[in-house]
Amino acid sequence: MIICRAPLRISFFGGGTDYPIWYRENGGAVISTTINKYNYLTIRKLPPFFDYKYRIRYFKQEYVSDPALIEHPVVRESIKFFGLDEGFEIGHTSDLPARSGLGSSSSFTVGLLHGLHAMQSYMPTKRELALQALHVEQELIGEAVGSQDQTAAAFGGFNLIRFSMAREIDVDPIIMPQDRLSVLQDHLLLCFTGFARTASEIADSQIKLTRSRHAELERMGELCSKALVLLINSNRDINEFGELLGEQWRIKRSMTDLVTSPEIDRIYAAGLRAGALGGKLLGAGGGGFLLFYAPPDRHQEIKQTLGDKMFVPFRFESTGSKIVYYSHE
Repeated sequence: MIICRAPLRISFFGGGTDYPIWYRENGGAVISTTINKYNYLTIRKLPPFFDYKYRIRYFKQEYVSDPALIEHPVVRESIKFFGLDEGFEIGHTSDLPARSGLGSSSSFTVGLLHGLHAMQSYMPTKRELALQALHVEQELIGEAVGSQDQTAAAFGGFNLIRFSMAREIDVDPIIMPQDRLSVLQDHLLLCFTGFARTASEIADSQIKLTRSRHAELERMGELCSKALVLLINSNRDINEFGELLGEQWRIKRSMTDLVTSPEIDRIYAAGLRAGALGGKLLGAGGGGFLLFYAPPDRHQEIKQTLGDKMFVPFRFESTGSKIVYYSHE
């Protein structure tokens, strides 16, 4: 049996510049971190006593003998990608709900690929995992997804991820004093809006508008650069981070009507009135988690103001996808 743990992520700056249609012509960069909330996948060989070959358990259950009949696209295409012939069982659970803006779909893909590699007694590099997850999602499945989530889940950590026109991906850890990093974490609040959305539908709309939103995406790239300078310069006021988040959100919400809604705007405005200095909706948009940046002494008032919403405590993590249990038996 194999148990793999792959982290979820928070994307701060540069979202939208990680779509291949943009960075293959202009380059791109994002600042993101993985957090201590995870997808867990268990994989084990299936004994040959059943009238099916694959047993797959997520929010649905599938029992099939032909991998082409598997409904879950990532599982189906990953099995085909590896050319696996032996039967096995896959189980999935997660700390936080899917479709909530934390990169859960790509975290699942990375974790599954990691586990399938381990089934074949192979230890892939983090780069291999990221690139293979991109191949499965973007090319084999043909999903309208960017390239940051797979990279974050594979590598882990608080990083600047750069996407070049040559289709290369560079991951640079953001190096800053531990006390400054702790201050940043202590200022962040993760608020669940309670709305699910299908990221690929919103992303597809954004991709279609990419070439007509050149100025907005260029500005997002500039904000990513400004945020990096702010983070690594200990003489700068860390509260500027919240202001930059707010500007990032204003640009993002202007790109398509699908990104926000009157209710999300209401929640965001209420958070600002209660003391947040800035924030943004995570992921493609339409619902899920709002990230607020606020002084710690204002957190309680923000929570009371949004008393019907759930706030999820978290910390940054740095391991990326990890095999946490491995047995040949």
